[in-house]
Formats: sequence, C-alpha cells, structure tokens
Amino acid sequence: MSSHTHRREFLRTTGVAAAGVGLASLPLARGLAAEEGEPLYKVSVAEYSLHRMLRAGELDPRDYAPFCKETFDVDAVEYWMGPFSDKAQDAAYMGEMHSKAVDAGVKELLIMIDGEGALGDPEEAKRKQAVENHYKWVEAAKKMGCHSIRVNAQSSGDREEQRKLAADGLRRLSEFAAGHNINVIVENHGGLSSDGEWLASVMKTVDLPNCGTLPDFGNFRLGRGEMYDRYKGVSELMPFAKAVSAKSHDFDEQGNEVHTDYHRMMKIVVDAGYDGYVGIEYEGSKVPEVEGVLLTKRLLERVREELSA
Repeated sequence: MSSHTHRREFLRTTGVAAAGVGLASLPLARGLAAEEGEPLYKVSVAEYSLHRMLRAGELDPRDYAPFCKETFDVDAVEYWMGPFSDKAQDAAYMGEMHSKAVDAGVKELLIMIDGEGALGDPEEAKRKQAVENHYKWVEAAKKMGCHSIRVNAQSSGDREEQRKLAADGLRRLSEFAAGHNINVIVENHGGLSSDGEWLASVMKTVDLPNCGTLPDFGNFRLGRGEMYDRYKGVSELMPFAKAVSAKSHDFDEQGNEVHTDYHRMMKIVVDAGYDGYVGIEYEGSKVPEVEGVLLTKRLLERVREELSA
C-alpha cells in the first residue's frame, strides 16, 4: 500500500471530522490528494531565512514572495510576522504584499506569529488576551490565502499543568480560526514545546482537526543545555503536521547539513505520509543567507531524488 493510499484510508476510517470541525471544510495543508507522479514533497522558503536582509532594509517584506520566486525558483513561501508585526490590520500594506505574491505566481502558505502573548499563560485573563491577540493574524492569513498561522505553546508550571493550559489556549484559538478556514499549528520552539512527546500530548488534548504541528528539524533545545533527540521529536510530531520546517545552519563540502542527517529526517517525513511543502529555514552565519537557502534547497532536492529512487 502506498503512503498516499495509507493516509487517505487513515483519514477516512478515523473520527477526526467529528472533533468539532468538519475536515472537508479545512484547507489541504498536507498533500491529501497527491496523484501518482507528483514529487514526494515540494520546497518553499520561510521568511526568517532572510531575517538579516529584512532587518537591514535590504529587502522590503512586501517584495519577499517575488524575490523568492526569482532568486530561489520556488512557488510558495511562509511569512514571518517579525518585519511587519504592526501591519496585520493594515489593509493597504497586507494587500500589496498579497498582490505581489499573486502576480509572481507564489502561494502564501502560512504566517509565523511570535510575541503575542503566552497561549498557555497560567493567568486566565492573560491567556484569554493572548488568544485574542492572535485573532488579527488569523484574519490576515485568511485574506492572504494562507492555510495556517504558526504559533507557540508557551506556558509555565509543571509538565501536566502546562499541557492543560497550552491545550486550553490552543483550543480557543483553533475554534476561532476554524470559522475562517485556517489551521493553528505549533512549532517545537524551546522549553516543553521542544519535547516531542509533550507537544504530541497537547495535540491529542486539543483534539481539533485544524490544530496541528509544524515540526522543525533543529528546535529541540529543552533548556539548561539539554537537547531532545531531533529524529525522535520529528517522528512524534509528524502525525499532526500540517507543515514542515527544514532548519539548516552549516554544510560540509558535499553539501550535507552537518547537524541534521537530511536523508534520515526526510525519510521520517515522507514515511509519515506527508507530501506537502517543506519550508527552508536557514539560520546559519558562515555563508550569506541567499547562499544558505540555495544550499538547503539543493540538499532537499537531492534527498528527494534519493528517496524517490
């Protein structure tokens, strides 16, 4: 049985559509309808890959999508709200960004959100405010044609308490986002969120089909110098994945990423039945950002050929 067939059968025979939101109404963030002959996965570029250029004013955020099309020959991007954090409700600004992407033939997949408060804050009022702070980004993502917003599962307290608190905030936000046909996806992003087992348990607690994960290959720092096994973590998060972040830093002379075995990691992704976009997130400093993105793209394409053989 092919992975595509296995995935369709799993979705058909499980009760995810009964979890409060109809699955048919949700955007196909994962490649649920991939046909034979299509690539195992597609490649996109996350905006944080060019954060130095953006912060230096060398690239206008509104030009990000066409820049990626021309420079990297990709047809999809993931936005990061950092360069336009105060523009979510600026119709002219966001409209121009969207129009330029459409004109360039670039799909806008998601917006990565930071700094809007802890969705698992122990204080009810602060947790409620954090949820509501994200509403404008859900609305912006809808207007941009994105399928998701990426959020953080930040909380405090013991392990079980944080699970309940994070799940509460995520459920509230996901219920709002469902009304806009938008997914809420959580990245492993430090602390307990970098514990794959914990974050998977949060997903099971939320139990809504539009709440999922964005497994990142490199964000597995638990704190105090402790690291979670990245391959184990991605394996635990892939059943809930609606996007994937290919983190890269450094490369050897053969073009391999020295911190992550991309062949091993992408096999985990593909074996999970994922055939959507894999977003490049280059964070290295030894080569310029554009070169780092290109090196990651070549690596992903080479691994795709190897896994397709």
